[in-house]
Amino acid sequence: MQAKAIWVAAAMLASGTVMAEPDPVGSAPPQDGRPPAVAPLFEQPGVLTPRGRIVLEPSLQFGYSSSNRVVLVGYTIIPALLIGLVDVREVKRNTTTAALTARYGLNNRTELEMKVPYAYRSDSTVSRELFTGTGVDRVFDTSGRGVGDVELAVRYQLNAGGPDRPYYVAGLRFKSRTGTDPFDVVTDCSKRCVGPNATGTGLPQELPTGSGFYALQPSLTWLYASDPAILFGTVSYLHNFKRNNVSRQVLAGEFEALGKIEPGAVIGFNFGVGLALNERALISFGYDHSSIARTRQNGVPVAGSVRTQLGTLLTGFSYRINDKRTLNIAVGAGLTRDTPDVQLSFRLPITF
Repeated sequence: MQAKAIWVAAAMLASGTVMAEPDPVGSAPPQDGRPPAVAPLFEQPGVLTPRGRIVLEPSLQFGYSSSNRVVLVGYTIIPALLIGLVDVREVKRNTTTAALTARYGLNNRTELEMKVPYAYRSDSTVSRELFTGTGVDRVFDTSGRGVGDVELAVRYQLNAGGPDRPYYVAGLRFKSRTGTDPFDVVTDCSKRCVGPNATGTGLPQELPTGSGFYALQPSLTWLYASDPAILFGTVSYLHNFKRNNVSRQVLAGEFEALGKIEPGAVIGFNFGVGLALNERALISFGYDHSSIARTRQNGVPVAGSVRTQLGTLLTGFSYRINDKRTLNIAVGAGLTRDTPDVQLSFRLPITF
């Protein structure tokens, strides 16, 4: 019964409603007005900000990924003999993002959010061209730092919900282009990076901190309390707005015209379960998946661009320090080749 009371209170807080004062006769008052909620695993929070309250959430996220690539450029005389170039390349990528998020409870069912990230990225590419008379690895290091893409979001609770009924929260997120544009950084190519006259590695000499595209993402989140756990999940669709007359900067201050670029849309979903360890600590387990469509250039799919699947298994822990502060920690492990190998995030929401 104590676990059920905890999860009922958490569900009421998730709905953004203000809990009524308990009857002073025959029942004990709660210890405080902020019972524990689901330990957050994903970008969108599961708890709406109460009316008139402000939540400031500093956060720090680290991600690491590594990938190997073998490129064969040549022709085959017999199945066992290749005439040409074998390019073996290993890429190691580190990304650290610090962000400050502000949320405001417009009313009991609506919350506004603004997120300002600052990113630092570093890539190391180790490559070796076989059959060219060299046995030495070449290392290409590059990095980038600066303000990322600022995001604005609004969330609205669609129904009243309750202990035996799910809560539904609709969201709409807008991503700007305040970060460093990937088409503005200098790419290691003399004239062109693609086509028969391509020269250079095609790698950027400085990493961008933004995507270079405006994006809009509607989403729908549901929460359902089932003693002694709470179930939750989200479905979303991210639309990237295309850009016309795009040019990529190459060496010697020249530009390579790319035309119209349209990134693929992203279909995402996630789900998980949270458990209350006690009145202060919670633990959550979840899975997050994103399906990214092919990128198009001038209306035609980019050569080598395919639909990409990103799957991440996550574990989160939340500890309520006091009535105003809560420490959230989440660890993610990539399950597909294109997903970062490991993700680690810390959040400290502070309520005013």
